Amino acid sequence: MAEARDTTGPQAGSGRYEVIVVGGGAAGLSAALVLGRARRRTLVVDAGEPRNAPAAHMQGLLSRDGMPPAQFLAAGREEVARYGVELRRGSAVDVSRSDGSTPFTVTLASGRSVRSRHLVVATGLKDELPTVPGVAERFGRDVLHCPYCHGWEVRDQAFGVLATSPLSVHQALMVTQWSKDVTLFLHTVAEQELPEEDRRRLAVAGVTVVPGEVAGLVTEEDRLTGVRLADGTVHRREAVFTAPRAVPQTSLLERLGAEMRETPFGAYPVIDERGLTSVPGLWAAGNASGFAEQVVNAASRGCRAGAAINGELLFADLDAAVEAQQAERA
Repeated sequence: MAEARDTTGPQAGSGRYEVIVVGGGAAGLSAALVLGRARRRTLVVDAGEPRNAPAAHMQGLLSRDGMPPAQFLAAGREEVARYGVELRRGSAVDVSRSDGSTPFTVTLASGRSVRSRHLVVATGLKDELPTVPGVAERFGRDVLHCPYCHGWEVRDQAFGVLATSPLSVHQALMVTQWSKDVTLFLHTVAEQELPEEDRRRLAVAGVTVVPGEVAGLVTEEDRLTGVRLADGTVHRREAVFTAPRAVPQTSLLERLGAEMRETPFGAYPVIDERGLTSVPGLWAAGNASGFAEQVVNAASRGCRAGAAINGELLFADLDAAVEAQQAERA
């Protein structure tokens, strides 16, 4: 990772920052870009494990449609470095909050501790894939999870949908927008678990429903060709959609006592429209704040948080200066 250090500020080299951003994906880098341009001393700590790393390209981001994720992040790091933002490769393993001018202390895997006035957690989430042979190996290629991200690239092919819960019916219905040849493999979901309304929708949409556990995927010459059931039956398919279990990376938020809310996709922090959590000075952005944040949404969240933080810092310093001035006159 490129690293840029501002050696001109009064706290340069002290390990103290106005803002620390944990997570160097679209959300974290967007927040850092705004803060750097606002001349805030900012540190980005990034473990280098983006959620979309398995994908060869990303879609739906205007002017960057089809760009490889790694190339996108490299360009983002170069941009924030121009404004004196410090970029550090590593993991944040612990965090605490105390009184004082820089209340947040972040402990890095290297053993170093850094402090800041505000903290942005943009650590995203991890996808826990079904334990079906072939799924993990082909994830991001012809095993996919988001039709908006990958549907166009596999349009009109024979789709399979590997169910992970009754909610997978929604995924099967959605992907019919990109192919009329869709088979829903119930896998470990029992047919009786499907509501009657879902059965009717599947029938109208022309989705074939196949009960029985999936034993693995079939490949030929490094491409997906089918889905094999436990009874040995093979269904010819060219692309498989599945919904991984979302595992939010929110441990830092929880350690700081941020209020959390339970959702069907895990526990996420309660935030206001800017990204501020219930803990003063603690912000969440990107997939650390919600399940459905694609790259463009995550970048927007980060941008909004960065601008809000700059405003918070500005008016806090102005109010402190006013109080000091009044105290001198008293």
